[in-house]
Amino acid sequence: MVGVPLAARRAKRRGRSHGRAHTIASVLEYAELGWASCLGAHSPREGRRACSCDRLGCPDPGAHPLSPAWQMMATTDPALLTRWWEQNPEANVILPTGRVFDVFDVPATEGQMALATMESSGFATGPVAASGDRVLFYVATRGAPEDEDEWWSCHLDYGPETIEDSPGLRWHCRDSYVLAPPSALSDGSHSRWLRPPDGRPLPDPLHVLDRLADALP
Repeated sequence: MVGVPLAARRAKRRGRSHGRAHTIASVLEYAELGWASCLGAHSPREGRRACSCDRLGCPDPGAHPLSPAWQMMATTDPALLTRWWEQNPEANVILPTGRVFDVFDVPATEGQMALATMESSGFATGPVAASGDRVLFYVATRGAPEDEDEWWSCHLDYGPETIEDSPGLRWHCRDSYVLAPPSALSDGSHSRWLRPPDGRPLPDPLHVLDRLADALP
């Protein structure tokens, strides 16, 4: 690091150490809630690549799992989580959906409006996160219905009519994942909680869906 003042190098190391500790604390909190995590790619601070993965023209820079085996790797084991992020301090946090929770993912403007409306009416929103130009509402998962046809996968092209009639709304359920706080985004900002998880039961997805549909064009 020729030409970089010693004080600047030390400050950079302190910043990385603080960021790693913050991420580890977050994934351990998720583990206490029963939320499994796995390592995510990140946007490199230096160089010309948009994503830390080796994929040329990555379509989702810094916002996808590191491993294609992410569904099997995701865990709530505190020792394993700690070791992963000690070895990969810049890795983002990926949370699989369709296990403990599902996530409604909506444009930021409409999501903020819906959140304000829900709270003004006394509706318990559950955890809500901001991630770039999107707002994510965490809801109770639909679980594992006896009829497999009723257990939607996020890779299928059908679902509730409300989803089809609400452009811009994504339902992350089985076979999907979300980028969780405090993950770094490609623009230099970070995913953050607007309403952090507090251990209380998550809201019913259909009740939240009705309120989100009212806020979407």
